Amino acid sequence: MKTLNLSLTIFTAFLALNCSIEESTTENTGAGFQVNAGDLQGNINGSVSLNASETYILTGALIVKEGAVLTIPAGTTITAAAGTSTSAYIGVERGAKIYINGTAAAPVVMTSETQEAGSWGGLAIAGYGITNAGTNVTSEVGDLTYGGTDNTDNSGVVTYLRVEYTGATFTNDKEFNGVTLFGVGSGTTFSNVSSVNGGDDGIEFFGGAVNAKNLVSINSGDDSIDFADGFSGSIDGAYIKGITKAGIEGSNNGDNGDATPVTSATVSNVTMIVDGLGNSEGAIYYKEGGGNSSYTNIYVDGISLGVKIKSTDVAANTRLANGDLVINNFNYTNAPSDWSWGGYEYEGLNSGATGAGNGADIPNWASGWSE
Repeated sequence: MKTLNLSLTIFTAFLALNCSIEESTTENTGAGFQVNAGDLQGNINGSVSLNASETYILTGALIVKEGAVLTIPAGTTITAAAGTSTSAYIGVERGAKIYINGTAAAPVVMTSETQEAGSWGGLAIAGYGITNAGTNVTSEVGDLTYGGTDNTDNSGVVTYLRVEYTGATFTNDKEFNGVTLFGVGSGTTFSNVSSVNGGDDGIEFFGGAVNAKNLVSINSGDDSIDFADGFSGSIDGAYIKGITKAGIEGSNNGDNGDATPVTSATVSNVTMIVDGLGNSEGAIYYKEGGGNSSYTNIYVDGISLGVKIKSTDVAANTRLANGDLVINNFNYTNAPSDWSWGGYEYEGLNSGATGAGNGADIPNWASGWSE
């Protein structure tokens, strides 16, 4: 009987250990990548799903390699460790996919242990979309290769995501944003995404043709929303509050304002509120060749300049004269008496635009998850 009991005890212990091992590796089908919730970093080469019940500490770069898939369920929080700065970010290579499946009730949150602007990198996604910077371009941060010939490229789904305290700085000219899309195509779903208290731009698009919906940018250290390098997608719905430089900066190409294909963005249903941070570059900064861009239903509060354009920007001024910047409905309140369009003539001012939906108030679609 003692022998039998001993054997039974050993078998039971082995079974419990085996179950424990299986439970701890259910997230890990990533071709050798092992998820360590307390030390989240490394290269994902297969398929990995995180678990909303875990507490994830990002300690370095987490890269979803070409052909790999990362799934992040609703309610998951990823926190960048203190002191990581530019070393901690999440990058998605061309040919990889990320599925951020947040909900309004349970968004995915990417934040920082220190809760200070500029304390970690943020999220960067690369795709095979068309840019006027080339077909195999290296991203300004994260060393991701992006660009190609497919503006319908699919990098996955990003919905109900809030990133906080991003914008880690390499140099004055090289900083992470909150979320950056490099050549991301229209096959990608990008909706209900918020950047809060970042050190640089909130959300930025370099080329590609993704159609973004319902974006929030609050207290960004540079521009709130930015697009450049032949971006030909759309932004439908944006709530911008706490503007340091430009509410929206739209560029063609920083090295060649006449580079093709020319940026052709469609922007609609936007609210911009200065909220005391300065707004040194106006509601819209038409920059570096500008592009063929249209703006509809734009509501601004407390902004002194409608459109900024440098007199030395020959390509942008030529496009402006050709009517390539179109503004259909622009409403402003609480502006200084010398409120200006920066020399840009425009009809339809103060014609009832409601912006993102509620004038200066946060729109219903952003309530509860974005701040």
